[in-house]
Amino acid sequence: MHVRDLLKDVEPLHIAGDLSGNVPAICYDSRHCEKNGLFVAIPGLKVDGHNYITEAVARGARFIVYERDYLPPSDITAIQVRDSRRVLGILGRNFYKDPSAGMCLIGVTGTNGKTTVTYLLESILKAAGFKVGVLGTVNYRFNEEVLSAPNTTPESYEMQRIIRIMADAGITHVIAEVASHAVALKRVDDCSFDMGIFTNLSRDHLDYHGTMENYFLAKKRFFDDILPSGGKHRKFMILNGDDPWGQRLLREVRTGVPSQTFGIETECDMTADPFTLSLEGIKARIHTAPLSFAIVSPLIGKFNLYNILAAAMAAVSLNIPENFIRTGIAKLKKVPGRLEKISKSDEPAVFVDYAHTDDALKRVLQNLSAFKRRKIVTVFGCGGDRDRGKRPLMGKAAVSFSDMTIVTSDNPRTENPLAIIGEIEKGIREIPVNKISPETLNKGLDEKSYTIIPDRKKAIEKAVSLAAPSDIVLVAGKGHENYQIVGEARMPFDDRKIAKKALKNRSGKGGVN
Repeated sequence: MHVRDLLKDVEPLHIAGDLSGNVPAICYDSRHCEKNGLFVAIPGLKVDGHNYITEAVARGARFIVYERDYLPPSDITAIQVRDSRRVLGILGRNFYKDPSAGMCLIGVTGTNGKTTVTYLLESILKAAGFKVGVLGTVNYRFNEEVLSAPNTTPESYEMQRIIRIMADAGITHVIAEVASHAVALKRVDDCSFDMGIFTNLSRDHLDYHGTMENYFLAKKRFFDDILPSGGKHRKFMILNGDDPWGQRLLREVRTGVPSQTFGIETECDMTADPFTLSLEGIKARIHTAPLSFAIVSPLIGKFNLYNILAAAMAAVSLNIPENFIRTGIAKLKKVPGRLEKISKSDEPAVFVDYAHTDDALKRVLQNLSAFKRRKIVTVFGCGGDRDRGKRPLMGKAAVSFSDMTIVTSDNPRTENPLAIIGEIEKGIREIPVNKISPETLNKGLDEKSYTIIPDRKKAIEKAVSLAAPSDIVLVAGKGHENYQIVGEARMPFDDRKIAKKALKNRSGKGGVN
């Protein structure tokens, strides 16, 4: 693409050099620069791309986009801009010829439920005969292609590249999880969204946003600025009307984009009544004018009923017939690492879930408590180098709704796992619960207790070995992840595989007495 076409809608502060010739490739990582390519220097969270301009030039970059002071060589064209991160998205959109403009793009945002809503909506749209792509926490996928997901929402340039690949493969609908980081870092500013879905908001990512207000404002910016500016003629906001933050969005977003609400406890555009919840799944009758239809889902818990309502409300707004909505919901048997049951009917009910906030952990355990026949054993930890304030809150939530809690390591990263566990214990001590040694677990328990087993593998094995067939075991925090980050190393580790092997190795009935 000619460099002048590539710079459409970019407002340079200063240009040094010749704006002629074609740009064969764009990069923002100097290691991936190509001959005659364009390098965008971005001040990152950990490293500053301006420090790698020399390397980019050495690797063949002919064009440099930057925002800080830089004196280019005479054979290099340097384009200074106010915000190089923002410009990266514009360049990506231009280079890949605005791929989202010609397809239906749906953004799902919120603290919990994003992944499940994308899976549900994907299943519904596929049942209706559409070709669907998904960008999310678990992976990026379309047709038979499955790509790893280094970020929930790709970097802006990668976002445009992947959507272009999907468009060229005939994908008609793309569903993207839109993380608060992605909004703050302008990864989706240059995408043309048809719809935005808000699931809920609770404490998370405060290590980055600082306050809940800032966290909310990042979500709000998606509905205030990004959704309305995409150029699509028909747009929709789908909001959780039972969530106080969703209610605030409904009051404060004044863009003219039509809104639809879903909920169970307040008056909403879509609701469910009656509904039944069990370990076998969800049965409900959904109402939204003028439709009323029954759904059956193998997903578990009240929070998944909310996820179903979010996906169904979105589908109705897209004019998907109710028979395809019912079929799509019924066909989705599980979501990787989202209250994923990995045990058989004659074994303890063992679930692996991604819950890594106090609200998510509380919701999962409250839902499981409604189904328990005997005891609930919970294994969880907290990630290192992340929001420390949620650690005692998660400890308090775990012991409040579990009969036995095993505190372990999560992804400690560069922190000491025992220091993280110590901060979790501060919350546990607010609840009258006994601390016992791991060895004492084998003798059985009569009252609420917790113990510490820092080795996550051993903690999962101990929980499964203790559980009786009528017990419930929840392994929380990592969900679909197939790795554990210790220091800077990412090592293979999958809660589901560990738990399955522990189930296989069980001898006798075991059980927490």
